[in-house]
Amino acid sequence: MFDLMTRHWWVLALRGAFAILFGVVAWVWPHITLWVLVVLFGAYALVDGVTAVAQAVRGTTGGPRGLLAVSGAAGIVLGIVAMAWPGVTALALLMLIAAWAVVTGVLEIVAAVSLRRELRGEWMYAVTGAISIVFGILLFAWPVSGALAVVWLIGLFAILFGAALVGAALRLRGLGKRAEGRGAGMGAASPHWR
Repeated sequence: MFDLMTRHWWVLALRGAFAILFGVVAWVWPHITLWVLVVLFGAYALVDGVTAVAQAVRGTTGGPRGLLAVSGAAGIVLGIVAMAWPGVTALALLMLIAAWAVVTGVLEIVAAVSLRRELRGEWMYAVTGAISIVFGILLFAWPVSGALAVVWLIGLFAILFGAALVGAALRLRGLGKRAEGRGAGMGAASPHWR
């Protein structure tokens, strides 16, 4: 599993880049209409969900693969629903986003806990889950009245979440390179032992 994750670190980085891009777009155009917000969020959730499902399909058997598939399927469903009915109210959108953030966060923390024996630095993956849960709880507890505040909160969440994912991906890449270096060093040293 560790080898698979280090080889495909770029998938996690891609998810993070999409999250950051979504957050920046939300901040650059804070006066976008609710319809545009719904479509942007739907597109983000759909791309993130498809990426997560693709990563689960390419993975090995085990718990994290199933959790990733469930998280990805939830993102796909939410993205399709958001794009099919863009006229939903701001409160309904807020509750959908909050529920999605909490569910995704819980699944990411569970995946981080199950990977703790295979991966050092799994706490970064758990941090993305914790950020997601806190964001969802804040949205449930503080139903924001203005679309501008929703855009800023969603943008902030997406940027923090994306940055944490990119950080975790770069850490995986570094761990993979170190593991390859140790493997190559052992192979190069073996003829001297003979």
